[in-house]
Amino acid sequence: MSNTKQLSRRSVLRGALGGVAVSLGLPFLDSFLNGNGTALASGAPLPLRFGTWFWGLGHTPGRGVRAGEPGRYQFIDECLALEPYRQDYINYFSAFNVPLDGNASAVHYTGWVGQRTGSVPVGFGGLPAPTLDTIVADAIGGRTRFKSLEVTCTGNPAHSYSYRSAGNHNAAEVSPLNFYVRLFGPEFAARGNVESGPDPRMLLRQSVLSAVQDDRNRLNRVVGSADRNRLDQYFTSVRELEQQLEVSLSAPPDLAACRMPEQPDEAAPGQDENTVAETHDAFAKILALALACDQTRVFNMMYAQAASEVREKGTTFTHHILSHEEPPDDHLGYQVKTAWFNELSFMAFGRMLDEFASVPEGDGTLLDNVLILATTDTSDAKTHSCIGVPAMTVGRAGGRIKTGMYIDGKASPISRVGLTAMQVMDVPIAEWGTRSLRTSSPVADILV
Repeated sequence: MSNTKQLSRRSVLRGALGGVAVSLGLPFLDSFLNGNGTALASGAPLPLRFGTWFWGLGHTPGRGVRAGEPGRYQFIDECLALEPYRQDYINYFSAFNVPLDGNASAVHYTGWVGQRTGSVPVGFGGLPAPTLDTIVADAIGGRTRFKSLEVTCTGNPAHSYSYRSAGNHNAAEVSPLNFYVRLFGPEFAARGNVESGPDPRMLLRQSVLSAVQDDRNRLNRVVGSADRNRLDQYFTSVRELEQQLEVSLSAPPDLAACRMPEQPDEAAPGQDENTVAETHDAFAKILALALACDQTRVFNMMYAQAASEVREKGTTFTHHILSHEEPPDDHLGYQVKTAWFNELSFMAFGRMLDEFASVPEGDGTLLDNVLILATTDTSDAKTHSCIGVPAMTVGRAGGRIKTGMYIDGKASPISRVGLTAMQVMDVPIAEWGTRSLRTSSPVADILV
């Protein structure tokens, strides 16, 4: 690493921690890019990334968006957290349907399966085709360390809507700590079993940054001031994440009034709204760093599954139960608590976009080189409707799409949105789906 000519996009920082080898990838530095910061030095474009973000139970009717002049809209009420990104990064798709073709709707299942596979299932469990994320991963994910990464905030690894077939399911990571160790300490401990190696608390306290200190110092001597600032921001983000994870492993403070409670029965984490939010935010930070270091180009993030079981702390009624049993407020005319859960979903999504927007990349940020497809399972949770199921794209996909647009599907199949996303991601596909979801018509209005 004696001069910048020896640096390449594949350069990593290496070291040892507790006798175990660790490595740390680098973000896209100016040294890797052309003079304008718009492409790699070789002339190749900055890599495109694709992700999905899933929230359960759709919108409260009339409280997500307000359409304005043709093609324009505003986020309102429960989606206000997304408003800062609307014009520059988000397209909203309304009035797209999942036609049933005479099949009975499997509630909270048919909707997401139709969107992600382009086919309607016959009952529960019969996944009719691969999900589109795996198709995209085959096209763009083969040159990265991980072909795709799946995470869920529900505490259940089965809550992943990424499938190659009904019997080939990409299970999701449920622990931000295990996810961190998997990405930043690949030889430190086996995935999902932190006891197989040294105590992960040592990794977090000493930091992979300390382990690669010699390489960090050499790198800082050969890069320019702009790259040094970028590296400092990146390393700061890594350390802040390590400190947050360390807190989650720490014992409670030694206070006189503090007593150890009896050990509760083992239960899946991630069901109360505070835990879900904390898990989501930790995953968002890790995913942003993983994408910045080109460890993967495809990811799937689940905030809450279809028929969401998120609940308010200290209560037993879940979001899903309330969507059916909560009476509308006499004055406001809608289900207040149910709408609050929806708002929490989009507040979390907004914070995830903040993380992505904070990662500088070339002459923009990570959000300029990603396409996130945000989907749900139903338009109205109370009626389980597959008519007008909402969807969004977030990001500029390297300048390949227009943004800030409200697309009225006019009851056309929602598979058009999936086809559009796959074509933007260079999947060589002219049509997609089966029966009434079969389409060869991408949403041309958003294409550059």
